[in-house]
Amino acid sequence: MKTFSFKDIDIAMIPSSRAARHTIKDVAVRAGVSLATVSRVLNGSAAVSDATAEVVRTAAAALDFRPNRLGRNLRASRTNSIGVMLPTLRHPVFAECLDRIECAARDAGHAVTFATTNYDPSREEQASELLLQQRVDGLILTVANAAHSHLLDKLDREGMPYVLVYNQLQPVKSAKAPRPCVSVDNRKAAHDMVAHLIALGHQQIRMLTGQFGQSDRARLRYKGYGDALRKAQLPVPDAVEFAFMVQDTRSVLMDVMHVHPRPTALFCASDQLAMQVIRDLQAMGLRVPQDVSVAGFDGVQVGELMSPALTTVVQPSAEVGLCAFDLLQRVILGEQPRGSALLHHTLRLGGTVAPYSLSTPASPLEPALPRRSAAPHKSFSVAPQPPLKGKP
Repeated sequence: MKTFSFKDIDIAMIPSSRAARHTIKDVAVRAGVSLATVSRVLNGSAAVSDATAEVVRTAAAALDFRPNRLGRNLRASRTNSIGVMLPTLRHPVFAECLDRIECAARDAGHAVTFATTNYDPSREEQASELLLQQRVDGLILTVANAAHSHLLDKLDREGMPYVLVYNQLQPVKSAKAPRPCVSVDNRKAAHDMVAHLIALGHQQIRMLTGQFGQSDRARLRYKGYGDALRKAQLPVPDAVEFAFMVQDTRSVLMDVMHVHPRPTALFCASDQLAMQVIRDLQAMGLRVPQDVSVAGFDGVQVGELMSPALTTVVQPSAEVGLCAFDLLQRVILGEQPRGSALLHHTLRLGGTVAPYSLSTPASPLEPALPRRSAAPHKSFSVAPQPPLKGKP
């Protein structure tokens, strides 16, 4: 199994300080009831009054106690299992990461339990709780906003080992120990792609992204987009936001492409969005890249199978998963290396981006959808719509 050296990565070593975890006996003492009563409440027995059940549940919540679904007390020993919490497995990036984690875990004799949050921050607590009830030794997870996460605060209080994937945290001097995360440098990677578009002569570049409130990675990529434009002394428009996993982008693209001057390049914060945008631009009568260039971010393999192949930022998702598993094992064993591991990104230069040319006339937009009032600096949000029919 491939291992990673962290000597060149900013990781601070801190002593092991895994917090003590409370037992069912502690809950009984706090609630002032017997062990049998606590057991009946936690097992959903009808033989306990509502008032007593509420006292027990309040005591359990105050102690951050959760029932052991494995049916035996494993608090003092390891279960050789880890939990993985990701936004979705419908996105190839997360699926590839999970696949590598599972392979590495299997080679090491560990089981993997996973849960998804569907890009919904409110579901993170529920999904993580289901994993923790399985008494996993540690967690590998992606959250909506790692810098301000109640879930991560809870894991820190409980001393639960975890490693973030794709979340990228900047060092904070006031923090006792930086949270461990494995990612690419999202801001630098986005800057490099937009700088490439600028070098090809594009000056009217719009960024399309998932909703900022559901992804701190999207916010970092927007900062990188702005860095490149400001360096070239170009204005920085607001990002155009879409619901994650949106099925039809045409209604917003009609506004984006109707402004004057029309964007000559679109930078999408994910490959999934980029491929949908290319499909919908073609349905609107625009050619890619002759009329408008489109670049993505992720480097999913299916992008290479497109015709033309997708130009994108490649983040090594398999390596992200392997590095995260390796780092988590060190945390579980007590070393607790806490910090950031930034892996290298590359640009895959496919055929969806071309140099800007004044001599190339833009194709007219197909009047398939009603034109709305253009708002070039406003962020839009689109609810998922049924798949397109007919023209691809």
